Amino acid sequence: MANTTENASRTLTMKDFFKEENGEIVPIDDSVLIDFKDGDIVEGDVVRIDKDEVLVDIGYKSEGLIPSNELSIRKGVDPHEIVDLGQHIEALVLQKEDADGRLILSAKRAAFEKAWQRIEEAHQDQRTVEGPVIEVVKGGLIIDIGLRGFLPASLVDIRRVRNLDSFMGQRLECKVIELNRSRNNVVLSRRAVLEEERKEERNRILTTLQEGDIVQGTVSNLVDFGAFVDLEGIDGLIHISELSWNHVDHPSEVVEVGEDVEVKVLEVDQDRERISLGLKQTRKDPWQEIVEQVEVGGQIKGRVTKLVSFGAFVEVAEGVEGLIHISELAEHHVETPDEIVRSGDEVEARIIDVDAKRRRLSLSLRPKKEEREEQAERPERTVEQREDRGGDRGGDRGGDRPRREDRFRRDYEQPRGSRDRGDRGGDRGRDRDRGDRVGDGLRTGAFDKLSDLDLGDNS
Repeated sequence: MANTTENASRTLTMKDFFKEENGEIVPIDDSVLIDFKDGDIVEGDVVRIDKDEVLVDIGYKSEGLIPSNELSIRKGVDPHEIVDLGQHIEALVLQKEDADGRLILSAKRAAFEKAWQRIEEAHQDQRTVEGPVIEVVKGGLIIDIGLRGFLPASLVDIRRVRNLDSFMGQRLECKVIELNRSRNNVVLSRRAVLEEERKEERNRILTTLQEGDIVQGTVSNLVDFGAFVDLEGIDGLIHISELSWNHVDHPSEVVEVGEDVEVKVLEVDQDRERISLGLKQTRKDPWQEIVEQVEVGGQIKGRVTKLVSFGAFVEVAEGVEGLIHISELAEHHVETPDEIVRSGDEVEARIIDVDAKRRRLSLSLRPKKEEREEQAERPERTVEQREDRGGDRGGDRGGDRPRREDRFRRDYEQPRGSRDRGDRGGDRGRDRDRGDRVGDGLRTGAFDKLSDLDLGDNS
């Protein structure tokens, strides 16, 4: 009786059902063999792990063989990293008996079949799936969710991710947004999960933010038209025109991704869930300083920053530029500004208008009206003074300028002592020829008879 009880409580082993004959394991009773066919999913224990295959005991007359490339959807993995000795696993029957009489199994296809059923249910019920990132590919990530799920780069996070490699090995929770069994295609979205988590916080921010509020945020992304700032629940946009009081060609000139900034709320659109922010409003306006310091008619120094067809822009302070219109560059007509100034020139200009409301400063390089009138009067006074000095032709000219007769002698008379006055009369033909060649504004041949003039030489 005691022996019967002992036998009933003893754990059964494989030896109770199989025996060894001629070096092979055969069942004691054929009725204990499991019944399966190709495509079925069977279960068993790992009994051996080699470099390129794994043997699994599924209770059949021979162990099932799983090639290393059928262990996992991951590529080029070591079987020792996937399974352990004695581990209970599921496998799909690829071939009940191949040419060598072996039972060929696939663990990854069994997981694939079960995963499809689970993923289809998750997609239908709007539930999430989770798995590790196993590969970085062009345009996104591959996640092991029992099969290869594709997570596009644009859906990895709420904001754009520049370094996808940083997600390698991380477990990510995603939503299934596209499913195609015939193409074995599964598209995932982590962004949808994050947005759902932040929806409540986003709604709170949209309802509590007011125009004019000063808030803290972190620059999350830069685009050509501005910078996005994370307000811990929702992103706001700083348009490029609101980044600085200076002209900005690209947001990267002012801020960088990850930088903490203090911004002013310019507008909150709850219907469109958009927040407009301003960075320059939290910083001192250099324009106000200029308005307080300068006055019309005063002089101001600056540097020419840009030439345009209608004039030249001059930076008079950081973030403040004035315009010298082309008509104010010089007294005379100017075709193009580069006739007068070049970019980078340091100039001192006169302030002719300050429009604080439109934030415009008009400058001029022309002198003041009084100075122009004074300059215009100077030539007239000079002419009058000269006429006063030359009014008495017979008087003393004070040596200011040579007498006309002296000029005539200098230009037309032969040098003293070269020949006498009588000889000069014989050479009038030559003098006349010389007179024909003389320019200097004198009429040709007008002074042929120089001897008839009183040159004042009585010696």
